[in-house]
Amino acid sequence: MTFLSHAVRDSRLGAMRQLMERLRFDALIFTAADFFQYATNFHVDVQPWERPIMVVVPRDGKPRAIMNELSTHHMMMARERGHVWLDEIEFYAEHPKVAERQYLLPQLPEIATELLKKAGLSASRIGVDGTPGFLARAAAALPDMKLVPCLGDMRSLRWVKHPEEIEVMRQASALSDWVQERYRENIRPGRLVQELDYQMASLMVEEGAKRFPGANLEVMRCWTLSGPASASPHGDGASCGARISKGDVLVNIVIPRLNGIVIENERTWFAGAPSADQRKFYEVARAANEAATGAAVTGKAVSSIDAAAQHVIEKAGCSQYIRHRTGHGMGILGHEYPDDMAFNHRALLKDEVYSAEPGIYVYGLGGFRLDDTVVVGEQPEILTKSPRNIENQIIN
Repeated sequence: MTFLSHAVRDSRLGAMRQLMERLRFDALIFTAADFFQYATNFHVDVQPWERPIMVVVPRDGKPRAIMNELSTHHMMMARERGHVWLDEIEFYAEHPKVAERQYLLPQLPEIATELLKKAGLSASRIGVDGTPGFLARAAAALPDMKLVPCLGDMRSLRWVKHPEEIEVMRQASALSDWVQERYRENIRPGRLVQELDYQMASLMVEEGAKRFPGANLEVMRCWTLSGPASASPHGDGASCGARISKGDVLVNIVIPRLNGIVIENERTWFAGAPSADQRKFYEVARAANEAATGAAVTGKAVSSIDAAAQHVIEKAGCSQYIRHRTGHGMGILGHEYPDDMAFNHRALLKDEVYSAEPGIYVYGLGGFRLDDTVVVGEQPEILTKSPRNIENQIIN
């Protein structure tokens, strides 16, 4: 099993410091959970709006963080495993204590002020992903310090994946392929759709325990839409009690998150022999998916992935059935940066990772979508390898 090592830490620190050099920053401050994880490799276990967090990454020096006491033991365990990249942490308490007193939530501005002083940043120019209230009040107490919003530039840090991240994605993809085969074995008319999904999630957990003991495996989604409901990309909002019917087209998605990295794997299935229309729409969706993955080539425009899929769908006379862009970045988040694929015309970079999920949605009939996780390269690498040929997708 590949965990993210200090080689990934060093790579990310290098990217952050290059950004600081380019934008003339003395430090970066992250307060969002996903960016905190990017900088520290700690899987954030609180909601920052409720229990604020902060990590300061100086251009010179070690990162320092402020965290809620709820995370104390989680952090100790992560350190013991060697999986976290953070040494200096100031914890604040949820409530007053008689012994072993700590700072309290209302004192967060004071904690942040003192941390920035200790780091030698009280008169510095610092890039931030946002300015929550406690940080704004700390800045007011340090009038010589300047906070500069730079969320867009920070997002670019996460485009290109380290080889270790891609290896984790390969392993998560292989697990998702295994789950898709279990779907193939278990789809049948009359079965409750939600019950099917929960069984598949349970099987994923059992298989994951065999493959990745001690890892952080989360089942982000095992989700199926069956029949006319699949014509809505995110369902019809009435899934409770829905059953698979003979003749249904089904769209499912399998999303594991392994050691903080997410992949997607989505397929279309048929409960019985597909009709002529179902077969036609499936083949268009399959061809669009293959065109999209084939366009994930270093140097081409990000938008070329979407354009390749759209061209196939339009040429087949199905453009009226498109309801969303072809995909998005993959990584720490399920919908990772960049998320503006259709309108982003910069050149693709080697080892970016995208979902390729063009879809066709025919109201009253169903949806037709295949989704693969693909690594950008001179030859794109498709990580999810579940079959796409229509005969494999027919459940008799």
